[in-house]
Amino acid sequence: MTIDKLKKIIDSSDSIVFFGGAGVSTESNIPDFRSATGLYTTSKNSKYPPEYMLSHTCYKRDTEDFYEFYKTKMIYNNAKPNMAHIALVELEKRGKLKAIITQNIDGLHQIAGSQNVLELHGSVHRNYCEKCHKFFPLEYILSSLSVPLCDECGGIVRPDVVLYEEGLDMDILNKSIEYIINADVLIVGGTSLTVYPAASLIEYYRKNNLILINKSETQYDNKAMLTFNSNIGETLNKIL
Repeated sequence: MTIDKLKKIIDSSDSIVFFGGAGVSTESNIPDFRSATGLYTTSKNSKYPPEYMLSHTCYKRDTEDFYEFYKTKMIYNNAKPNMAHIALVELEKRGKLKAIITQNIDGLHQIAGSQNVLELHGSVHRNYCEKCHKFFPLEYILSSLSVPLCDECGGIVRPDVVLYEEGLDMDILNKSIEYIINADVLIVGGTSLTVYPAASLIEYYRKNNLILINKSETQYDNKAMLTFNSNIGETLNKIL
């Protein structure tokens, strides 16, 4: 069975990297972007398309609209880690999982207990004043009636997330590439591998143990050792 092959690969390796996308968090009832119930589909009747609402241009030009959209569509403060997050914590505790590389900004991997998490797109839990760089927790953003302003200098407090038109943090990107290059096993879960430059990270993997877990097919399925069109949490827990 395919699941038995996965268990054998996991049991025999102590150099695993997990690369995850929005599908990891959908099991915690956080919508993804491109599915039938995703953000892009359910926000079609909004004032502007989601791509604009989450852009650097919108943040600068229509700041109030940006924060209204961001607080109602991007923050799920009551979400809890799911079976996928818990399974990855267990793999890390066993000394097998060396790093989690995530495109998600919800911080659920850390809440679950994972120690080495590389957040390609930042985190809703980190916010800072653009003027004096004072740090603010997520609660400060949520409690602001409109645009959150620094309580020290009055500057705009922005989330430490990568918006459209902004580049990724090169330090995090380079660390991610290094982990993938050195991994014996690369497990990719919950991502369609269509959003670049994040999706291009998979090209740096040179070994033969590429595992893909995603509900729909991806363009890399033919390069994988194993593919699972199923829930990530259920699949990983079967081998634990």
